[in-house]
Parts: sequence; structure tokens; C-alpha cells
Amino acid sequence: MATATAAASNRPSSSNPLDASHNSISFRKLNFTTLGRVGLGVGRRTVSSSRDLEIFEATDELLALPISSSILDNGEDISLLRGFNATIPSSEKGKIRRRRMRNIDFDLGSEGRGEAGQLVKTATFAAGMKGKGKGARKKSRESLGKSVRLGRDELARQRNEILLDKENLHVRRTLIHSEISEIARKIAALDAVRERLEGDLMKLQEDELELDDELEGVEERFTYEEFNTSRPSSVSTSTLSSRSSRRRKGPAFLPSEHDSIPPGVAFMTLSSHTASISALDFSEPYGLLVSAGSAEDSSTRVWDLREGEEIGRLIGHAGSVKCIQVEEHFCMTGGTDSNLRLWDLRLVAENEVESKKLDVIHEPKEEGGENTKANGPTIRQGGDEPQELKGPCVKLLEGHSKAVTALYFEEECLVTGASDKTIRQWDLNTGQCVQTMDILWAISHPPRPMSPQPRSSFMFTPSDTYTGTFAVPTPPYSDGSWDMYQDFVGGVQFWGYALVSGSGDGAVRMWDMRTGQAHRTLLGHTAPVTCLQFDEHHIISGSLDKSIRIWDLRMGNNSETLRYDHPVTSLQFDTRKIIACAGENGVKIYNRTTMQHSALTTNGHDQPAERLRYMDRYLVTGGRDATVKVWAL
Repeated sequence: MATATAAASNRPSSSNPLDASHNSISFRKLNFTTLGRVGLGVGRRTVSSSRDLEIFEATDELLALPISSSILDNGEDISLLRGFNATIPSSEKGKIRRRRMRNIDFDLGSEGRGEAGQLVKTATFAAGMKGKGKGARKKSRESLGKSVRLGRDELARQRNEILLDKENLHVRRTLIHSEISEIARKIAALDAVRERLEGDLMKLQEDELELDDELEGVEERFTYEEFNTSRPSSVSTSTLSSRSSRRRKGPAFLPSEHDSIPPGVAFMTLSSHTASISALDFSEPYGLLVSAGSAEDSSTRVWDLREGEEIGRLIGHAGSVKCIQVEEHFCMTGGTDSNLRLWDLRLVAENEVESKKLDVIHEPKEEGGENTKANGPTIRQGGDEPQELKGPCVKLLEGHSKAVTALYFEEECLVTGASDKTIRQWDLNTGQCVQTMDILWAISHPPRPMSPQPRSSFMFTPSDTYTGTFAVPTPPYSDGSWDMYQDFVGGVQFWGYALVSGSGDGAVRMWDMRTGQAHRTLLGHTAPVTCLQFDEHHIISGSLDKSIRIWDLRMGNNSETLRYDHPVTSLQFDTRKIIACAGENGVKIYNRTTMQHSALTTNGHDQPAERLRYMDRYLVTGGRDATVKVWAL
């Protein structure tokens, strides 16, 4: 005790021994175990630390403190001592004493002195317990109430003991309810931890998919370099890159030079166009971008994405360009003049604004329609003798009779779709059209479905298409504007002999390029298909019906549908995400792993975005505000 007194004299003086300013004891962490460490007996020397001394000195105050609100959440104020007394074994001694009293044998008619000191008339209770069951128990209680006098003091004592037992039960019940609430809170906290860990697993899965894509891109480039090394070098402008599978499988990942840029922000704006952007594509992050303006602009511009400057223009189309594909330094364009042009971007002169006019003389077509094996065009420039094309345009392909609205090429094979309702396959080495696939014929002769297919509610009436007219009003964009949609073929893509197209009748068709026949038609869209892409497992298509549909190639059906508020005009996807222009100023992103939707809006377009293309984490979009935006994903 002397030690305790000395320790107490060394503490700062305070009117409240439990003053929080001492910061030496945390009452919220005290419990029965903490108090049990302290020897409360006067004659025993069990104090072993300064903390134990403080607990010992503040015993009365501690025992009077209510149990922490983190344990009790029902608003009751139960002191620590009260909770302790209600849960220790000695709290049952009153019940045990009363139970023993009922089982004591007394001589019937004799008198004895009870525990309270009063005279009571005794009875033999054991005699009443010889029977079994409820009847015997009832008889014994009746004999206790009628035959035995316990006295006022004993009855008062038993009443107080019973009330105390009831109060103890209430305290225990409160503590149990509070413990259940505490467990519920812990479960909720664990659920939150589990959700966070599941999110981490999702992120690891996305990282693994990204590494798979990166490895695939590196292997493709390695194979391409080996192929170029093993064959004789050639300077022919018709030798095209084989690294275009990024459109089928997703981007071939490249070292990101924009890792320091905040994600989800448009960090560059290209704004020299004077009308909405009708098409765009780029070679690689910070490489060359080609963008085209709509009818009011009709210019096709080449940009250096590292400097953010226009370096030249592609002049040759008599009208606006509707579709573009860029692979390394080659660019293919299709325009409203029904022509296709192949450009060598290395030959683009800085600030080029003029080009000599080219007179193109074509071979006569067969009677009764377009020839299915079109010869390459003969180019004449200012005279009767054939001359080679000058400037960046290295090849001119003609065969379609209306606007070329979709194209896709890999190596020396090119497939195009046009508003003349045909799809053409071209040999880029010879410039010849090697095959024509008629969509109207495919509509009139649908393939026999392997399984029942839903019937599209979009009623396509081809009566006007034979006269050459096709126009559908688009649903309003987010700003209330709308257009007349006239692109009968919204998208084409092939892989090997497998070709997929999306058209104005709302159908997604799968073609066999060896036979030129459509062998499967996927129905579900209720308006023209404006864009599509496919990989080994899925076809993903966007439509004016404000939806994106994900088709399972293995099952041949629609496995998932994404709904939007406005028409979908452009999309691209990989194994982790789908990015789409859906009639809003921002760009829509759907995470295929977590199934979560998000949007890019920061520093974005002032009017709806309509075109996009991305590679790595580098995204380029074109909008109705005549600007091109470059984003970090």
C-alpha cells in the first residue's frame, strides 16, 4: 500500500481521478479480464505494474462506469460491476438456497427456527415429493404454501432474491443481445473486407488478362519480324502490315508513355475540322492519326499525335470519307464517291492542300449489273498514256456503285461494305475485286437456322433499296439532335474465311468467304446495326436501337444485352472492357469482369461523341462538335 500511495502522490493533481488528461488509462478497453489482473485484497502483494496500480486505485470509479456503448447499443446504462455481479456463479446462490429449502425434510407438526430467526411450523416436504410428474410437483408447492409458515422476513427475503434473479436475467439477456449486435457488426466488417478482397481478385484477373493480351501482341509482332527477316526485302507499297489483329482480339499492348497522365481525362484536343467527325483511326499511341469530316467538311486530315499538330491532308476523294483503317504507315479509306484509296502516310507532305486531279478510266461492266470479278482501275493523268499515281495515294480501287461505309483489311485481303447493299472482297496486291456478296440476296434466301431464332421487330422493307434509297432517322442524341442514317452496311470484319457483317435490316450475318454465302443470321436488333467487332468467342454489335448485343459464337445466340438511352454509333472491345459512343458527350465503358458501367466525361466533347478507336490505354474519339479528343484510359 505504501508503494501505491507513493505512486499516487507522484501523479498530477486533479479533482477527478479519472480525468482524461492523464492519458494513462483507457476505460473503453477495460473489461472483466483487466480488473481480474489486479489484486483487490488488502493483504496481498499482487500489484506488478504502474497500470495495475492505477486500476487498483480507481477500482470504485471503474466499477461504477457503464459498459462501453460499443458493447451495449440498446440505450441501457449498466455498470461494469452490475454486469459482473449478474454473470458470476454466485449470482445463483439465492436460487440454490430456495431450492434446497424445498427439499429439506422436517418432522411434521414440529417447530423449528428458520434461517431468519423466526419460528415456523415445519412439515416433511419429502413426503410430498414421493409422487412423480407435474401432479407431485404441484402437490409439494401446495403443501409448502398451505402447511408451512415461513414468516414475513423469510418471504420478504425470497421475494427480494427472486426480483434480483429476474434483474440478473435481464442484465444477461441485454449482454447477450449486445454481444449478438457486436457479432453482427463484425460480420458486416468482414463482409466489407471480403468485398474488398473480391475486388482485388477482380483486379488481379484483369491484370492477368492484360498480360495475356500483351504477350499475344508481343508474340504477333515477333512472328511478323521473323517473317519479314526471312523473306527478301521489298519496297513495294502494296506490302501491308500483318499486325492488324488488334481489331479482332483487342489492342496489341505497347509501352505506355502516358502513365503519368490522370486516367479518364481527355488530355489533347484536335480542333481544325469544321463539321462532325465521320471516321478516324490511328497507327499507335503517339503515332499518326487520320480523321475525316462529314459532308460539310469533306476533308481527311493527318495528325502527329506526339505534337498534336496537323501534318497534311489526304486529297483525292470526291466527297466525304465514311470509313478509315490505319496500319503502321498505310491507310485505307472509303468514301461517298464509292471509291477506295490506299495511302502511304510516309508520303504525306506537311501542310499539303493541293493535289492534281486524276481521270480514272474503268473497264466496262457486264450487262445486267456489276461484275463480280472487277479488274483493277487504269489510271490516266492528263493524257492517254497510263501513269502511276502520284503523292501519298498509292492505289485506287473502284467497284462499288454507292458510298463505301465499312472496310477491314489484313495483310493483302480487303473486305468492304457499301450502300449498294453489297460486300466485296479485294486482293490488294492486284487491286482486283475477287468476290461480291449480295446482302439483298441473303435477305431473300435466309439460311436454315440451326435452332429457333427470334424474329426481329424491325420491319425492313427492301422495296426502295432496289432503287438505291435507304434512309432511317436516328433516335435523338442527348442534345436533341438527330440525323438521317444512310449507311446500309454498318460494319464488316473477317478472320481467316469467317466474315461478319452488320446491316441496315438489323441483322448480324456470318459469311463463309470460300463460298460467298451467309450461313448464319443473328436476329435481335430492332434497328440498323452501326458497328461490330468479333473475336474467338463473341461478336459484339451496336445499333440505333440503343443497345449493344453480345453474341456467343459457340451457342449462336445473344448472351447479353447492354441498354443505353441513345443510339450506339461506334464500339470497340477486348477481353476486359467494351467502350462505346452511345449518343452522349461522354464515352461509355462496360467492365466485362465486374459488369460495372462507367463513363469518360472530364474535358470531353461539347456535343455527342460518334467515333472512337483505342489501343493500349490510349483512346481517340471524334464528336459532333468537330473535335478529336485523346484520352488516357
